[in-house]
Amino acid sequence: MPSRIEDYGIIGDGETVALVDRTGSIDWLCWPCFDSDACFSALLGDERNGHWRIAPSEKIEHSSHGYRGDGLILETRFETAGGAVTLIDFMPPRDTATDIVRLVRGDRGRVRMHMDLVIRFGFGKDVPWVRRTEDRALLAICGPDMLVLRTPVETRGENMTTVADFEVSAGQTIPFVMAYSASHLAVPAPIDPAAALRDTEAFWRDWCGKFDYDGPYRDLAMRSLVALKAMIYAPSGGIVAAPTTSLPEKLGGARNWDYRFCWLRDATFTLLALMNSGYHDEASDWHDWLLRSVAGSPADMQIMYGILGQRRLTEWEADWLPGYEGARPVRIGNAAYAQLQLDVFGELMDAFHQSREANLKLREPTWDLECQLLEHLGRIWNETDSGIWELRGPGKHYVSSKVLAWVAFDRGVKSVEHFGFHGPVERWRELREMIHRDVCEKGFDREQNTFVESYGSKLLDASTLLIPSVGFLPASDPRVAGMLAAVEQHLMPDGFVLRHDPRAVTDEQPPIEGAFLACTLWLADAYVLRGDIERAEVLLKRVAGVANDLGLLSEEYDTVARRMTGNFPQALTHIALVNTIHNLNAARKPAMQRAKA
Repeated sequence: MPSRIEDYGIIGDGETVALVDRTGSIDWLCWPCFDSDACFSALLGDERNGHWRIAPSEKIEHSSHGYRGDGLILETRFETAGGAVTLIDFMPPRDTATDIVRLVRGDRGRVRMHMDLVIRFGFGKDVPWVRRTEDRALLAICGPDMLVLRTPVETRGENMTTVADFEVSAGQTIPFVMAYSASHLAVPAPIDPAAALRDTEAFWRDWCGKFDYDGPYRDLAMRSLVALKAMIYAPSGGIVAAPTTSLPEKLGGARNWDYRFCWLRDATFTLLALMNSGYHDEASDWHDWLLRSVAGSPADMQIMYGILGQRRLTEWEADWLPGYEGARPVRIGNAAYAQLQLDVFGELMDAFHQSREANLKLREPTWDLECQLLEHLGRIWNETDSGIWELRGPGKHYVSSKVLAWVAFDRGVKSVEHFGFHGPVERWRELREMIHRDVCEKGFDREQNTFVESYGSKLLDASTLLIPSVGFLPASDPRVAGMLAAVEQHLMPDGFVLRHDPRAVTDEQPPIEGAFLACTLWLADAYVLRGDIERAEVLLKRVAGVANDLGLLSEEYDTVARRMTGNFPQALTHIALVNTIHNLNAARKPAMQRAKA
């Protein structure tokens, strides 16, 4: 049985992330990369699907965990009658090799410890061949994958599991180092665990020292930025939405998706969070990833791509996994990549425009591509699409999709006006006005005094909260005020914002999912734009209050069960948190950046 989502911490090396729970168990790890098959999949099943636990074998009287400093060195402390011990987990920043280092440090007395290692490649299904090397390391091979474990502790095999029993005394540190390599390559060379710890500390100290912010909620923003850094695939600059797949949006439900890919929807939010926090290298790398990934015909542009810009993200089900707390199916890949979503055109145009406004050092020009995108969007903006939430089924005229189409032409016009670029600006102005009029006539319900989910619908959609943030209408507009009041009335039953209207009739038992944390923060941003700082701060504190004790947040929050739901940690949630903190600290960043672009 996996732990609660909120009981996990993460460690990472710039190319993948492992989830470690309070009991000292690594229950999820896709190795060597975010989108690789998992070798530890207990998160979506049980221990038989792969995990690695190191913990006291005697009764634990108290345990706690926390990060060393601002970085990703996770320390789990166990106290027993015989003494106290700290498990130090980290992944050294990737060079050529990739390792997990686990140090068992004796703090007091003498503690009996137990290690339990179950390696199951192929998302918990494939049992490896295990043998000893000449230097007594433990080698596990299965198809293309190889793991090697080195430790001075004597290990043994029991029922297809590797176990060890040992003791640690005060002042003693016992290392466990696991490395990954492709099976056709040489066995990875051993590393010095103590030196690796020093190098990892130095890396995170230097990176966190670049944080350009001294206002309120610094620690909260720093932890979110570190989580975001952990989700950046360093070789390409792509940022995954989450390092996990199929953690359910509703406990026991079937809305379980693979988030180990990079979404264009998050483009501008991400760019602003990084730039406004002083992380210009990461912002530039993200910008370049966007440019490379969408290169080609605008008609072929997707809503998401793989970490290297891969385009085919074929979805299938791992039917041997029972799912997180029984939530099935477990999906690998994401069929939504083939959907049409008009909002991505606006997100991409806004991201490129914001890069220029911030004087971000760019390696490649984007204007020619932007002109092609706008030419294509001019032909399809009035088509139905799948919407920002990737709903499966017939397309609709989603309001937020049309608003972001407006953003695309608006940023095209402003790029010509601000930077002297050449393009059919009069045509873009006409389209901008046409879309604006279309949305205000067909997407605004006068009876309810609010913008709705889609043309002709009576239902609300939290994505319309972006209307003031992107500059479609000012926050002072009475139609925006009506929308905010409607959201407060219908989408906030427990103080957090639902992204879908609970009044909708579906085949699922309501609620269909938890409250969407990023949308709650978008409401806070709208409050900031209309000058309601106190209400914005209440929402920020409310979201921060459901973070776990490590400062990490998932996609959603179940207000009834009081538990996190959805994939974890969620990049969009942490990005929104950083942006709202900047908004509250300085009204022009970044909500006003998009609104005044």
